[in-house]
Amino acid sequence: MKLGVNIDHVATLRQARHTPYPSIAEAIRAVERGGADGITMHLREDRRHIQDEDILTAHQYLNTRLNMEMAATEEMIAIALKVRPADCCIVPEKREELTTEGGLDVIGMGERLIRACQELSNCGVRVSLFVEPDTKLLKAILATGAPVIELHTGTYANAANEKAREAELQRLESMAATAHAAGLQVNAGHGLDYENVAAVAAIPEIAELNIGHSIVARALFVGLEQATREMKARMLAARSA
Repeated sequence: MKLGVNIDHVATLRQARHTPYPSIAEAIRAVERGGADGITMHLREDRRHIQDEDILTAHQYLNTRLNMEMAATEEMIAIALKVRPADCCIVPEKREELTTEGGLDVIGMGERLIRACQELSNCGVRVSLFVEPDTKLLKAILATGAPVIELHTGTYANAANEKAREAELQRLESMAATAHAAGLQVNAGHGLDYENVAAVAAIPEIAELNIGHSIVARALFVGLEQATREMKARMLAARSA
């Protein structure tokens, strides 16, 4: 099982004072030493954390691969075509939100997503769609041509009680199995932390988890390399149990 570490909130700290530190390059090196299999950066339209220069220069520091999270806008697609990251994860985006809220409207955005997937894949970029764990979306997802989906785990992570969390976990398990059987690679992420990650990591069809906030928060006390190592260890332990 692979771990992609989202380093957006390293940039959040930097942008709070518009300083040159903490260094994105150092963050990349630290999480890779800790066992990360990839680096995720979300270039938001409002540029609240990751900046264009971070995306454009990331290849200079990477030993793994870059997963660029982005909205399906002409501006972001143009940047992705210039950068040509290994992966692009298309996510919904609202300027007023604190963080990504829910999955894509795959049905309503069908034509736009098809065009985005075609443009990116033609340049060798693998496309992932950030979606809700709802099997009713599968037909629309397959129509886009995207080879990967990332299941939104925020509802699971923020469940009010154990019953609600278990119900959401069952939705994740069902969608992961159905999508995998249809030939899609299944990833997952959002809201996962050291306490709730095990149940999701144990789902056999999930190939990769993308986790950011909890790792960066843990890094305040143990450092980014160790925080990454601890998360990867919990994931692998859950998978092998």
